[in-house]
Amino acid sequence: MISQHPRPRTTGLLLAAGAGRRFGQPKGTVVDADGAWVVRAARALLDGGCSDVLVVTGAQAEEVEALLDSGLRGTRPDGAGSGTVATIRCGTWDQGMGESLRSGLTALATRGRTTPLQALVHLVDLPDVGPEVVARVLDGAGDGSDALGRAAYSGRPGHPVLLGRDHWEGVLAGAAGDAGARGYLRRVPPRLVECGDLASGADVDVPGGP
Repeated sequence: MISQHPRPRTTGLLLAAGAGRRFGQPKGTVVDADGAWVVRAARALLDGGCSDVLVVTGAQAEEVEALLDSGLRGTRPDGAGSGTVATIRCGTWDQGMGESLRSGLTALATRGRTTPLQALVHLVDLPDVGPEVVARVLDGAGDGSDALGRAAYSGRPGHPVLLGRDHWEGVLAGAAGDAGARGYLRRVPPRLVECGDLASGADVDVPGGP
């Protein structure tokens, strides 16, 4: 069930910086019959219960930002707060997803008084993951700064991943290059929230995939 109200101080962190070399274009720029992937992912985070969204861009950042601007009219594409969608550019995006995660988490950690208690990390290339998945992960993973959970699909861990603020330092210590939060999540296992009845959770690596 989709959350009725946004969860205060839970920011959706959407990683949309990669070049998508196997796909043939940056996945943040993909538009299909159902619309732009990056817009759908940002809406899923908001509609599923995140109070705001931060999108990390990189490859063809201006085009990704333009898609967000045109597709999310009615939200404010600046700053933090209820229903807002902000963007940040990762200058080292070409070194791997870990750089995007580092950039996004660092930006959230330095918001000062508006630093969220939690970040829900999502990927742009999961177009069938909708707000129902987001809501279930938020409801099932806990609501404190110590929460740690992730969606699972038929028992297979996937995204989105909920990182309470207590875990950010540990994640950032290993987030570099292609290494994201995987190493930290191996050492500190998250609570798995089964969502296989709602989506496949499969990333789309080639057109027409997965």
